[in-house]
Amino acid sequence: MGRKLPILEILIALLIGAMVLLLSDQIATLGNWGYIGAFFISIMGSATILIPVPSWAVIVGLAKTLNPLTLGIVAGLGSAIGELTAYLFGNGMGRLIEKRKDFQDQKEWIQKNDFWSIFVLSFLPNPLFDIAGLAAGAAKVHWLRFVGICAVGRVLRFILFGYAGYALFNGL
Repeated sequence: MGRKLPILEILIALLIGAMVLLLSDQIATLGNWGYIGAFFISIMGSATILIPVPSWAVIVGLAKTLNPLTLGIVAGLGSAIGELTAYLFGNGMGRLIEKRKDFQDQKEWIQKNDFWSIFVLSFLPNPLFDIAGLAAGAAKVHWLRFVGICAVGRVLRFILFGYAGYALFNGL
């Protein structure tokens, strides 16, 4: 299978991202499904690679009628799962370039610092988090570890978004 598997991983990640972009105008309608909708909105919002889909705005709006704590947990878990596309892409790229010396040095640094780099970058609202997913995949950080750390940061972030939305729409 050799080079075919990494290329397949890259293509699958790109295909998922492209599908999300094509359906991005439909994302907000999932809000009618309550918490389940928030979960899928967050997956889709995080499934693109380096092209942000502002699903967080829909989550803030859902806090008007949904419990902000539960909403934050559900949205954060969905967002962490959606980040697997960047991880998958990075894993495929890592397999293609794993023999390069400069990559080996970067891979070691990422593996030593995976918890704090993934946690901080997943918590902070920024469109560049995909780079952390790409790096984690390329460095062979175990995918469950990546999703777990990402989920902690994303859940905390979306809880804050949920309470901000609740305060905005319902007053403090």
